[in-house]
Amino acid sequence: MLDSDSKHAHFGWFKRRKHINAEDITIVDGDMLKRAVGAAALGNAMEWFDFGVYGYIAVVLGQVFFPSADAAVQLIATFATFTVAFLVRPLGGMIFGPLGDKYGRQKILAVTMVMMASSTFCIGLIPSYGSIGIWAPALLLLARMIQGFSTGGEYGGAATFIAEYSTDKKRGFMGSWMEFGTLGGYVAGAGAVTALQLALTESQMTVWGWRIPFLVAGPLGLLGLYMRNKLEETPAFQNYSKEAETRENDKPGWRDLFTVHWRQLAKCMGLVLVFNVTYYMVLTYMPSYLSVTLGYPETKGLLLIILVMLVMMPLNVVGGLFSDRLGRRPMIIGACLALLFLAIPSLWLIQSNNDWLIFLGLMLLGVSLVCFTSSMPATLPALFYTPVRYTALSLAFNLSVSIFGGTTPLITAWLIRRTENLMIPAYYLMGAAVVGILTMLTVKETARLPLRGSPPAVGTEDELKAFMKGNRPLTVDPKLPPLSQTDNS
Repeated sequence: MLDSDSKHAHFGWFKRRKHINAEDITIVDGDMLKRAVGAAALGNAMEWFDFGVYGYIAVVLGQVFFPSADAAVQLIATFATFTVAFLVRPLGGMIFGPLGDKYGRQKILAVTMVMMASSTFCIGLIPSYGSIGIWAPALLLLARMIQGFSTGGEYGGAATFIAEYSTDKKRGFMGSWMEFGTLGGYVAGAGAVTALQLALTESQMTVWGWRIPFLVAGPLGLLGLYMRNKLEETPAFQNYSKEAETRENDKPGWRDLFTVHWRQLAKCMGLVLVFNVTYYMVLTYMPSYLSVTLGYPETKGLLLIILVMLVMMPLNVVGGLFSDRLGRRPMIIGACLALLFLAIPSLWLIQSNNDWLIFLGLMLLGVSLVCFTSSMPATLPALFYTPVRYTALSLAFNLSVSIFGGTTPLITAWLIRRTENLMIPAYYLMGAAVVGILTMLTVKETARLPLRGSPPAVGTEDELKAFMKGNRPLTVDPKLPPLSQTDNS
């Protein structure tokens, strides 16, 4: 499947239009594609149910694990533990990414599912600070680190899996189902917490009720493992791995990743920054901002976030369709511009203490976020070549999330406490938007084009015939990047 030039082994499949024949093109089985995308999205929903519950129940966890008379200090301590999980995510990406590029995407996704479910289940078993003292937050910290380590291999693997399974024309639409699943997991997590808060007294919630959503992770993990074990490996990886068996000593390593692909790594980190700062600001921090900072009833705040996410879920799929037709660049740059101009008005609305105006402010931010969630699962994997896709995406994604995204709730809460400026979330979002615009201006349009290092992928024989008769490009890059500073061929 590779071009005859041996250096192309570092990039996977690569041919020019005049050399291609019908046998080179992948015809994706439609039923298999639906099963693969559905299973990956549902597995992702289960992962993010586990990970998301922590954010929604942060106020109660602060009372259970961090004794303090100051509610704001408890919240900061809880979000500090939340942030620690993000600090170990790059390590998970560095471990799981190369394993996924060597042994396959499907196998590693099954492993991350088991680790996430197990660590989340264990959080539900940890005694309170009042029972075992300092060991309680220490055990919570350990469980969170395992969660973060497993999540380090999750997004890069799931996004790579869906992108490599999809046809070129529908990669944005198929990728949007991944974030549909993520939002579904968040809705389920928030819904579970809200239902418990409505059904239980404050004392019951603090003593034992908070454990229930964490303990649900056990059976959910078994279901997710079953679904992921039923998946087949992606066509793109199968094509590459057949060739890779014959050139064990000619595979890209860490040196190649940083010397050849460093520009793409930097672009990925810039896009992930704006994506995840917005994500964690809107879906994780806003409930606590409403309740702790603004004094808004906690249950009402969670209900509003649930409504926002329920609206976002169908919009996310529509956004995926638009990203295929309009392109990834207009969607992402448009979202950044929306944040730049709407962040301050949205925060004014959120601070109004009027239920409808608060919902409107949250929804404005949510619609901006939809443009990211619907486009990024197809945009980010397309930055990299098949042999390094899982590794590069996992590394860049998790570094950026750890430094910028996961720290968003902690830094925002701390800045508000230090400055007493309630507009800090708006300024934070605007800064991220500027980074997103500058980054996206350097990214090539990849909508409806084959992935780098993978052959074209179509859905039917008729699409294959049309492709062969047409002049659609085989890749976004007219030639492969040089392998070193001196190689400019």
